[in-house]
Amino acid sequence: MAQLTTENLIDIRRHLHAHPELAMHEFETHQYLLAVIKGVNQQYLEIREVPDLPTALLVYIHGSDPKRKIGYRTDIDALPVTEKTGLPFASKTPGVMHACGHDIHMTVALGVLSWFSEHQPKDNMVFFFQPAEESQNGGKVAYEQGVFAGKWRPDEFYGLHDNPNLPAGAIGCRMGTLFAGTTEVNVDLIGKSGHAAYPQDANDMVVAAAQFINQVQTIVSRSVNPIEGGVITFGKLDAGTIRNVIAGQARIEGTIRGLTQKMIEHIVDRLKQVANGVATSYGATVNIAFNQGGYLPVENNDELTKRFINFAKQDPQTQFIETQPAMTGEDFGYLLSKIPGTMFWLGVEDDSALHAATLNPKESSIPKGVNSIVRFLEFRQGESVL
Repeated sequence: MAQLTTENLIDIRRHLHAHPELAMHEFETHQYLLAVIKGVNQQYLEIREVPDLPTALLVYIHGSDPKRKIGYRTDIDALPVTEKTGLPFASKTPGVMHACGHDIHMTVALGVLSWFSEHQPKDNMVFFFQPAEESQNGGKVAYEQGVFAGKWRPDEFYGLHDNPNLPAGAIGCRMGTLFAGTTEVNVDLIGKSGHAAYPQDANDMVVAAAQFINQVQTIVSRSVNPIEGGVITFGKLDAGTIRNVIAGQARIEGTIRGLTQKMIEHIVDRLKQVANGVATSYGATVNIAFNQGGYLPVENNDELTKRFINFAKQDPQTQFIETQPAMTGEDFGYLLSKIPGTMFWLGVEDDSALHAATLNPKESSIPKGVNSIVRFLEFRQGESVL
């Protein structure tokens, strides 16, 4: 097969969209990607599968005069969302949908890979088709398994995320943090249950939980610098079994977001202090646990990102938009904490938000995205090493 055409890419995207798979179960997706990659020019390519991470896939492109290895990452998993787009190529998997646009991500990556398979790059390149971005921190798992050891370790890493708020094909980016870091938090409050008519003989954890939640609202409003970013959201509260029994236990589940890891750690410390205060005030046991598998902030490398933005601004074929940081999480942050790189947005122009059951990205973004990324990576080839 020759280089993938726009028509090929649209067909690929629609197949991927119709066959979404959840994190660490992307077996059909893996096989389809492998078939597409084996169909392009193999002269410069080396394909690697990973037995310990069986849905992952890596492709090495040997450069003609390498000075560095440039990495490009795409995520491949979908979300547990029931699609409501009504598209003829809507998800055929009940309760699973590419509601975050990873079908667009994969298709653009294949388009870029296909171009360089026909036009040998100067520098070596590593393409990483990554499972489990939406959950289970697939990038971190891959790194800790040694997937990027030896020649497979890029000197710099790039990746995109689609953005329905930007015009189709536009490139968005910023210096510093692009995505917030995330940490999950669970709070268990333990007191003493009792009859509703005898509150003096019980220790009500509904009241204690309500006080805890109220006090937590002051952390961001009074303990965080207003020009810095932080969010605490408790989305779940479980307590009690029946209206006339005082609840002796309560569980609160939530998420913390911050634009830097330092901010997340600050919020964690304040949450612990609030928990200790509520425990003392209400004579309760308050256990607070944080999911250390949360996502690190996506912090773009200064030098690489400056190059990327300057090129995008000056390239007549690229519509560049400087964006604000987002409080959503992305596990590419872990890889960028180990390998310098840049994440950027690709506009897909849609009225629906990411993760919505009605998300329908404009497919015209695909060839425009491929073109802009290829042009940047060509520009980057042969430049001085950092």
